Amino acid sequence: MGTNTELLQGTLELLILKSIALGPLHGYGVLLRLQQLTRDTLQIPQGSLYPALYRLEHQGLVTFEWGESENKRRAKYYKLTAAGRKRLREEADYWQRLSGAIGLVLAAESSDL
Repeated sequence: MGTNTELLQGTLELLILKSIALGPLHGYGVLLRLQQLTRDTLQIPQGSLYPALYRLEHQGLVTFEWGESENKRRAKYYKLTAAGRKRLREEADYWQRLSGAIGLVLAAESSDL
């Protein structure tokens, strides 16, 4: 493994849903929020973010309203739909169980066998 942190498939959508759940954001704002929340551990390329937002929109998990960004440009501000909030809960529960199971394996000692 290098210094770049790569996301498992499907994880980006979960992270986007969580970021938007904290408050409506435009696309670039999602990138900034993820960098902030991960203390700059994750650097999401714009070329990955916008197709993921598009997928989430077409799945009915996010919707948007047009607004004005901080630099006075027209921007889509995304927010979760009811289906998006439900998916976020389901995916977060799954990842909590999965990361807990992985943690158990990584903490195992030969004396545990």
